[in-house]
Amino acid sequence: MNVIKLFGIVALLTLTACATTEPASSSHSNVPANDGPGITLQPSREMGMRPPVVGRPAYSGASSAHPPLAPIDAQHTSSRTVTPLAAPVDLWDRIRRGYAMPDLDSDLVRDREQWYVTRPDYIYRMTERSKKYLFHVVEELELRNMPTELALLPFIESAFNPQAVSSAKAAGMWQFMPATGKYFELKQNAFRDDRRDVLASTRAALDYLQKLHGMFGDWHLALAAYNWGEGSVGRAIAKNQRAGQPLGYPDLNMPMETRLYVPKLQAVKNIVARPELFNSKLPLIENHPYFQSVTIHRDIDVALAARLAEVPLDDFKALNPSINRPVIMAAGTPQVLLPWDNAEVFQSNLESYGGGRLASWTVWVAPTTMRPADAAKRVGMSEADFRAVNAIPPRVVIKAGSSLLVPRSNTMSQDVAVKVADNGQLSLAPEVVLKRTLVKAGKAENVATIARKYRVNADQVAQWNKVGMSASFKPGQQVVLFLAPAPSKRSSSSGTRTASRKAAPNRAVRGRAPVTRVAKR
Repeated sequence: MNVIKLFGIVALLTLTACATTEPASSSHSNVPANDGPGITLQPSREMGMRPPVVGRPAYSGASSAHPPLAPIDAQHTSSRTVTPLAAPVDLWDRIRRGYAMPDLDSDLVRDREQWYVTRPDYIYRMTERSKKYLFHVVEELELRNMPTELALLPFIESAFNPQAVSSAKAAGMWQFMPATGKYFELKQNAFRDDRRDVLASTRAALDYLQKLHGMFGDWHLALAAYNWGEGSVGRAIAKNQRAGQPLGYPDLNMPMETRLYVPKLQAVKNIVARPELFNSKLPLIENHPYFQSVTIHRDIDVALAARLAEVPLDDFKALNPSINRPVIMAAGTPQVLLPWDNAEVFQSNLESYGGGRLASWTVWVAPTTMRPADAAKRVGMSEADFRAVNAIPPRVVIKAGSSLLVPRSNTMSQDVAVKVADNGQLSLAPEVVLKRTLVKAGKAENVATIARKYRVNADQVAQWNKVGMSASFKPGQQVVLFLAPAPSKRSSSSGTRTASRKAAPNRAVRGRAPVTRVAKR
């Protein structure tokens, strides 16, 4: 028995030493961030450093500030405790453990808490929707050592809906504006929009938030800038600085949307921290990945990919919301996301697939500017189907060089090239109603000279007059042309006034991305 007790004491001492870690210390920015001349920001109050993830003890190495470990004799073991290293119960528990932003306590927070509490169905719907994406966001935040409550930000932005589009044209669960999305390398072309892509948009959003935190040294100000624009926040800070007023988030003069922005996040953070206190129910989200990425080597129809993965089409689209056409082009979208257990199923079914071609669509580049009806006729489609698959609205023309989805012939085996799949654009212009006009031909005029003179296509001149491309006209002969009506003086002056308004100084508007800085997503 004495030997057994001795071994027990040794084991306890070893476990106690292994479980002892140094608490994470908060760091501060030593370099003030500037946003324009004469603006000096306060040093960071907190840099978002969170404690080591439970289950991953931090190694601090040798330090003169901490004495080396000393042996513990048997009589002191009864007073020592062993730090529990239990894994998080679920993903909500993991998020709570990583909270690292200072709490905001205000009437606006309590107001937003009440708003959510009185809408339990809404809370449940958006948290249920987040199941597919939340684990990935938390993983990325922990890898960057960022506060995990930022994983709740898509609840505020889009209710975790990657297909959400705002009235200002911000898109995706992180709500990026087109210009800001391009700044953070989110591709937007005729076949995909990476602002909706789960992996790409999360990477861009966290890049942006880190950039803003580096500028302002404060997570609340960084969030205000994410919503309102960094230039707007910088000017508000400068104004308070000149007036000798405090420079914190609650102290700035800002639009109501931005004033409510952090209180909304704080309210959701409080509800997640203690749902029972708010009589709220959070769906169970296991602490493991929901999806994994699978490489695509050949163009494949979206419906076929979902079928081979044995995943409902709606679920496939929810995981791959950036794909906005019925085909996945391997050259532009080399990876898709699938539920964790379905990735291997997809690979197996794809290898054994014997149903013929994988893709029934390809890309056709418009050689000239033309009406949708003419383009549809040229590629052998009905105008309705052509408009539907390419999302072409009424009363427009397709500009030359546009990339359009068309049926792939049975004999075509070549996939869409990288240049087209990765950069193809659909360019449209308002349709102009042409007026039948008769003009008199001059001396020695022909189809080509008439076309150049009136800035129309020579083949159209020949078609309108039912002559060949090399035909000549007699002096004074009437030539049929279809020309756009000349703009009236009133519409011309009106257009000038509109242009003047559009050229007004660039005021800070949510979502605008000036040349020298990125405003809103």
